[in-house]
Amino acid sequence: MTRPAPILAYPDPLFSRRAEPRPVDAAMQDVGAALLATASHHKAYGQAATHIGAIEPLVVVSVGPLDQRDYRLLFNPEIVSFSAILAAGPEGSVAMPGIEVDIQRATSIDLVFDDADGTRQAMTLEGFPARVAQHEIDQMNGVFFLDRLSRLKRDAALRRFRKLSR
Repeated sequence: MTRPAPILAYPDPLFSRRAEPRPVDAAMQDVGAALLATASHHKAYGQAATHIGAIEPLVVVSVGPLDQRDYRLLFNPEIVSFSAILAAGPEGSVAMPGIEVDIQRATSIDLVFDDADGTRQAMTLEGFPARVAQHEIDQMNGVFFLDRLSRLKRDAALRRFRKLSR
């Protein structure tokens, strides 16, 4: 069984790096196994490969009810459509424990991704799983969740984080 990997802490510079799409291979599958083990260990709703120090086009997202974890590994995920309906909701990161802020996101998305065999798949997500997928795909693309805030709200969250980190 694959062991959980260490989690990078914010503000690691890797969080601003974008993972470029590429064919699924054994190395990416190994990162996927580590990412899945790490998300499961931390009971995360989702994680991007960046969280474990890998710049790979790969995320794990729980698509089930909030009280359960039903993980899917998404290789080369791409959101192809967003619902017009937006909602604010709480978001945080294992890289920034103790910080949670409201972020506006589409309530439903359609996405495409490769499975572990490299076969292209499609999926529609709604509600909280859609929020998680958007959050993790943003991270995969070098957009940390705080980047979605106004400067004032981002600075307040960073002050809280520094205070909690002492």
